[in-house]
Amino acid sequence: MPKSIDYHDYLINSLKDPSEAAGYLNATLDDGDIDGFLEALRNVVEAYGGITKLADKASKSRNSLYKTVVATGNPYLRNTNEILHAMGFHLTVSPTAPTMQKKV
Repeated sequence: MPKSIDYHDYLINSLKDPSEAAGYLNATLDDGDIDGFLEALRNVVEAYGGITKLADKASKSRNSLYKTVVATGNPYLRNTNEILHAMGFHLTVSPTAPTMQKKV
């Protein structure tokens, strides 16, 4: 019998690929659900080594980044998204030059 794999583990592993992570984040943005986007962002942060590693890389405090990605976090992102939608625009995510990619 084939060995089963945990979906979350599979997801996190696949999100280490910048193109996969961008597609995943964009899919949640396309839905217009900021809570879903923040959950997806938390998964991508986990794939890239977690909040502490990201905080070091971004030169931000761990606490500040945590508050940004929690389900109740980042009211500015909610407002920005609502304003963009009202004007007929939307946010998108695309990979940049290699920074944290695949170094987990």
